[in-house]
Amino acid sequence: MKVQAKQVQQDLQSGKRVALIDVRTPVEHEEMRIAGSRLMPLDKLDAASVKAAAAGNESCVLICRSGKRAEQAFEKLRAAGCENLAILEGGVTDWESAGLPLERSTRKRLPLMRQVQLIIGVLALTGSLLALTVNKNFALLPAFLGAGLTMAGSTGWCGLAILLSKMPWNKVECGGRNVQSCSV
Repeated sequence: MKVQAKQVQQDLQSGKRVALIDVRTPVEHEEMRIAGSRLMPLDKLDAASVKAAAAGNESCVLICRSGKRAEQAFEKLRAAGCENLAILEGGVTDWESAGLPLERSTRKRLPLMRQVQLIIGVLALTGSLLALTVNKNFALLPAFLGAGLTMAGSTGWCGLAILLSKMPWNKVECGGRNVQSCSV
């Protein structure tokens, strides 16, 4: 089941008990988040934790950037027996587009998707130039990158983004420690 951003906001304002579960990475959550959302990254998502967070609430809304990871979380949690789940349609992107309030970090860092775009762009350009000037086999590099982008676009899974999220500059400080998730 999908729910629109404005409907979630109305439910929250009317006093309905809604658990907001954000399945994005800690860095994405730190950059901008819906007030009251709880971080439970998709790669560490645990049905028991979600059930505990959703206990006593009328519904549990899964949030990600655009909706793809929330759909993956929905399927995983439904298979584990979680109920009253909904997906925030369009994710934080649609929430922001609707003009609804977001909490933002004061720390500025290059967003993860821009890091991915920069790396892929530089590697594709380098591979193309090397294929034109050094050896035609370097054309395999942009082809490989194109295949990776195709897979990421069709599945919502991006290996490069996962790898980059684990880099030291993309760690989130919580309680003076570098950790992957603030929910520990």
